[in-house]
Amino acid sequence: MSRSPATSRRSGRLLLALIARLHAYIGLLVAPFMLVAALSGIAYVMTPSLEAWLYRDALNGVQGGTAHPLALQLEAAQHALDDTALPAVIRPAPHPGATTRVMFAAPELGPSQHRALFVDPVSLEIKGDMTVYGTSGVLPLRTTIDLFHRQLLMGDIGRYYSELAASWLWIAALGGLALWLQRRRALRTQQGPAALRRRHATLGVLAALGLVFFSITGLTWSKWAGGNIAELRHAWGWGTPSVTTQLPEALPQAHDAHGEHGEHGHAQVPEAGRMSPADFDLALSAARAAGIDAALLQIEPPRSADRAWRVVEIDRSWPTQVDQVALHPQTMAVVDRTDFTTFPLAAKLTRWGIDLHMGVLFGLPNQLALATVAICLAVLVCWGYAMWWRRKQATRSEAHETLSEIFAALPWRARLGVVAIAIALGLALPVLGTSLLLVVVVDVLRWRMARRDPALSSSR
Repeated sequence: MSRSPATSRRSGRLLLALIARLHAYIGLLVAPFMLVAALSGIAYVMTPSLEAWLYRDALNGVQGGTAHPLALQLEAAQHALDDTALPAVIRPAPHPGATTRVMFAAPELGPSQHRALFVDPVSLEIKGDMTVYGTSGVLPLRTTIDLFHRQLLMGDIGRYYSELAASWLWIAALGGLALWLQRRRALRTQQGPAALRRRHATLGVLAALGLVFFSITGLTWSKWAGGNIAELRHAWGWGTPSVTTQLPEALPQAHDAHGEHGEHGHAQVPEAGRMSPADFDLALSAARAAGIDAALLQIEPPRSADRAWRVVEIDRSWPTQVDQVALHPQTMAVVDRTDFTTFPLAAKLTRWGIDLHMGVLFGLPNQLALATVAICLAVLVCWGYAMWWRRKQATRSEAHETLSEIFAALPWRARLGVVAIAIALGLALPVLGTSLLLVVVVDVLRWRMARRDPALSSSR
């Protein structure tokens, strides 16, 4: 049985009222977390230039002269530490005048952290000694800002703040866009104090695409929603390819740079502890011969006797260079490889999305664009609170003040649809689902209190 046009219009108006009320709740309850994420994000994307100045002594070496082999650079780092242990990673100097990072694992460091010695390839002088973090090897200043941006320097429990902000941001942006489309004619005529609502709506529309981008890419790093996204990508074959360092049973021919297996049978693989600093030069030469040509790369030695070397391009600017090869420790033949050009489209989009979010894909223009969107978000939050305060001071009553009133007035089909969408989003984004449940509980309590005391309704 089809609904009458009047019923459809009424249902549409109620759904818009529901969106408006939810948008107000997001602004009141979740916006403070969005504001913290926006301000810390601005600080994060602007740190590369500051770090280049702050750590210039560690990042820069002798501008002229011939660079020594990696073996001698590694031995200089070992001598400085008075330890012959091999590093976890070496990042050769990307250009003349830059330093090489020799990165060691240490039990006192946290996950994804290394102690990096910055070695001048020409003079072999140790130019710096500091802790670096993550795949991108960020330096201490950016590490601190990054951890504050993601988890308020509170560990895993702090990640709930950023996931809460990212989970609701796209809903706030799209909800605001829907409200603007419905009210845009009325907004044009608003003057005086009411003009703040027009400016808020206009700025939200201009920033909507960037805010949705922030939300989606931010969720990929989150604890709960990020895990669901990873499982979905894996199930659909959208995972990012990576080489395996597990050695095959058959030893490939030494001259094979493309991973085709020869028929030499089994070979004795040397233990990881028997590797020498000179092997890093051999691995670099083999990787270059195999087509690993990015200036920014890292060399990871085998972690056990049954593992291969891994040489990875780490240039995430445009054009992206993230190819990698696994090399047999005895012959330096390629036993596995991945090339970015062969990545599935979804994996490429994921890579580009993350690098855009971090401000590295297009360098300074990328950073300025991110900062602009983050500033827009901060302004929207402040304007939203100003609008709420003015409304609170005016103490005007409104129809359908609570979500519960609006939901109860909806036709049963619309209510069923709203519940189905809420359940689906709650399962996919658990932090959003939990917080939505809390909002609903508070809203129902407010609704019941208002029904018992009409005076409360007129003062909201």
